[in-house]
Amino acid sequence: MLRSVFAGLAGTLAGVALGATLGLLPGAPAFAQDFPTRPITLVVPFAAGGSTDLVGRLIAQRMTQELGQTVVVENRGGAGGNLGAAAVAKATPDGYTILMGTVATHALNPALYKKMPYDPVKSFASISLLAIVPNVLVVNPEFPANTVAELIDLLKKDPDKYSYASSGNGTPLHLSGELFKSMAGVQMQHIPYQGAGPALNDVLAGQVPIMFDNLPSSAGHIKSGKLRALGVTTAKRATSFPDVPAIAETIPGYETYTWNALFAPAGTPAAAIEKLNKAANAALADPAVQAKLADFSATVVGSTPAELDAHVKAELAKWAPIVRASGAQLD
Repeated sequence: MLRSVFAGLAGTLAGVALGATLGLLPGAPAFAQDFPTRPITLVVPFAAGGSTDLVGRLIAQRMTQELGQTVVVENRGGAGGNLGAAAVAKATPDGYTILMGTVATHALNPALYKKMPYDPVKSFASISLLAIVPNVLVVNPEFPANTVAELIDLLKKDPDKYSYASSGNGTPLHLSGELFKSMAGVQMQHIPYQGAGPALNDVLAGQVPIMFDNLPSSAGHIKSGKLRALGVTTAKRATSFPDVPAIAETIPGYETYTWNALFAPAGTPAAAIEKLNKAANAALADPAVQAKLADFSATVVGSTPAELDAHVKAELAKWAPIVRASGAQLD
């Protein structure tokens, strides 16, 4: 970006002086044409093994090829994604630290937390909306329910007996469960974990019988029979699991999902954003990447920074009333 500014001011003493001044300002590095020249850190604000981690590692691997520098995934979970997102918001805005943002970090948490360590709009520079991902209601194979209707019957007969796991308080998976409870008129205890991976491990082990998970992280276990899928949370069935009904087929109007997008700290030079956007969208255009995302019914998007800006604002407006209706509130 600074290179184009200098070109426009070339030949004038004022332009030379301005260029020298900008070059010395802390936090405003002169952006080289050959960015990136060193590895880039992609912060995934949840534990390893969950959907966000899987998508992040898939995209990071392909972006590494596009950029010619390694994109290193760093898992930094906690506070429903707030810790990792806040770390990126406060990072040097040079393009070398970016965030795998989600509906939690940029739409749910602002409605859930009384105090946020960042602003979901002002603290970030949008890069690209990557994919929209279904959630799924799964149970341990030993659990005595094979359908959503049977689960509802069990919960109504013994409302204090059963519990469900999620990736943490206030996450999309937690709210998927709370919306289910509200719309089905049932009770079950919520057990939050520090990420979907640890929660899933306990469901697989039979420690907790029920979980709302992102479909990508449960897909392999569903196919192998280690988990039983009762329903997907999107309005229609997932293309990769056509035999698994939508929860909405039993509870009309029920719908939740998550999404993944790349963000950089606010103030990151436009030249860096442009290169990162091109690399991300090129990764999404790769047939191999598309095939892997399709395996768990993620809808590939790819967007401009402006389109992601608009998406975040729309999601904030959508989820705020849902969170209020759920009664969920975190300090």
